[in-house]
Amino acid sequence: MATRSYLDFEKPVAELEAKLEELRALGARDGAVSISEEVGRLEAKASAALSDLYANLTPWQKTLVARHPQRPHFVDYCAGLIDEFTPLAGDRTFGEDEAIVGGFGRFKGRPVLVLGQEKGATTEARLRHNFGMARPEGYRKAVRLMETADRFGLPVLAFVDTAGAFPGIEAEERGQAEAIARSTQACLALGVPNVAVVIGEGGSGGAIALATANRVLMLEHAIYGVISPEGAASILWRDQGRAHDAATAMKITAQDLLRLGIIDGIVPEATGGAHRDRNAAITNTGEAIATALAAFDGLGPDEIRDRRATKFMEIGRKL
Repeated sequence: MATRSYLDFEKPVAELEAKLEELRALGARDGAVSISEEVGRLEAKASAALSDLYANLTPWQKTLVARHPQRPHFVDYCAGLIDEFTPLAGDRTFGEDEAIVGGFGRFKGRPVLVLGQEKGATTEARLRHNFGMARPEGYRKAVRLMETADRFGLPVLAFVDTAGAFPGIEAEERGQAEAIARSTQACLALGVPNVAVVIGEGGSGGAIALATANRVLMLEHAIYGVISPEGAASILWRDQGRAHDAATAMKITAQDLLRLGIIDGIVPEATGGAHRDRNAAITNTGEAIATALAAFDGLGPDEIRDRRATKFMEIGRKL
C-alpha cells in the first residue's frame, strides 16, 4: 500500500494518524503490553477530526482534494466499471493523443462507449498523458468515437478530469478551439444517451467538450469551472495567492453547481475524499451512472436530443 499523502489543511489529522501508526507498530511487537484500548481511543479521535474537517471544506480546500495525487483517475473507474474494454486510438487526421482515452466495453452488461481524460498516476504516465490536457487530435478522436457509438446505438459515458485543454502553440496551430467546439457539437448531436461524471477537475472548454451530456454528475469533492482559481485570481487581482478567494467567488463546487442547476447530481465520496476509499468512489459512481442511463430507456433519438438541448438552454433561467 502506498504511503498516504496529506494535504496542508489535513495536518491535524496527519499528526493523529501518525501517532496511531506508531501505537499499532508498538502493539505488534512480540511481548508488547496490550494497547488496544489506547489504539481504539486514538482511532475514534482521528476519525472524528477527519469527519469534522471534511464536513466544512472551503471551495479552495475542495479544489486541493479534487487534485489529490492519490485520487482515482479515469483508468481506475474504467477498470472497476467497464468489462471487455477495448481502447481505440487516433483521430485519423493527425495522430494519437493519450490525454483522452476512449474505447468500447460493457457497463453492467450493456455495450457502451467510454471516454475520459487521464492525468496519470506516476511521473512517466503523467508525461505520456500530458497531465490530462488534450490537444486537438484528442478531441477529434472523441468525435470519431462518439459518431461511431451513435451509429451503433451505444450510450456514451464520459469521465472528466482535466485542468483544461492543452494551451500550447502547436495545439493552437492545429485548431484547438475548433476541435473543442466540434466535440461539444458531437455531444449535442448524439441520438443516444450520454452521461458525464466530473471525477476530479472539470476545467473550462476542455471539460465541456466531453461533458455536454444528458446527465452531468460530479463527485462530492470535484470542481467544475471556466478557469482555475489560480488563473481567475491572476486576472482579477494579479495575485495567484488569492486563489482561495477566487474559488469561493466562482461557485465551482458540486454543491454550488447543483443548486445553480448546472449539474444533475452529486456522487458521495468517503469521509476524507475518494482517495481514502477508491472502491467506494468507483462503486457509487457506477450506481449513479446506471440510474442516470435508466431514465432514457425506451426513448427515441429525437427525444434524447431534445431533452439534452432543453437541459442546457434552461441553465440560468430559473435562478
